[in-house]
Formats: sequence, structure tokens, C-alpha cells
Amino acid sequence: QVQVVESGGGLVQAGGSLRLSCVASGSIFSINDMGWFRQAPGKQRELVATITSGGQNYADSVKGRFTISRDSAKNTVFLQMNSLKPEDTAVYYCRVTIWTRNEYWGQGTQVTVSS
Repeated sequence: QVQVVESGGGLVQAGGSLRLSCVASGSIFSINDMGWFRQAPGKQRELVATITSGGQNYADSVKGRFTISRDSAKNTVFLQMNSLKPEDTAVYYCRVTIWTRNEYWGQGTQVTVSS
């Protein structure tokens, strides 16, 4: 069993910054990729950023503002979010894909950006 726990969400004014963290634990031999997704009210869940050994991938809407990074030794992924906009308001979810290609999701952390 694999557990995924996010932290770091909160309320911030437009233009501000937040840093999300996600830790995976449990029956992990190796991780293929880790990533962040978000879901705003009334909208579908969408990709924000992912990271593998080969590099990072970002949604166009966050390029230049968000940075994903990873501490492989601690099975942890971070999302540094700068220049936040009200449209970034959503529940942010962490997804971990392990060597079996199974995906595990966290419970989500709320990010609210006020104008």
C-alpha cells in the first residue's frame, strides 16, 4: 500500500506565493513520476506539472510562474507557486506513479487566491 499526503495549501493574495509539498510512503520500490494536478469548482481535474528523471512538464497556464522539484531520497515532490492569480484557485492533488505503473493520489490541499 502507498500513501500520498499533500501539505502547504492556504489563502494568499494575488501576486503572492505558496509552496506545496507531497510525500509518498509505504510499499514503494521506485517511483516513475510525481506530479501535481488541480480541480477548480465545476471544472475537470487538470495537469499542473509533472516530473520524471527526464525532466519537467508544465501546463501552459503555469509556465514561468510555477516550478516543480523533487527529493528522490525522500519520495517528496514540491510545487513552488509564484505570481499567483485568482484563476489558480483550486484543490491541488499530488499523483505518484510507481514502478508497477500504479497511480496513487493524495486527498488534496486547497489553494485560494484572492483578488
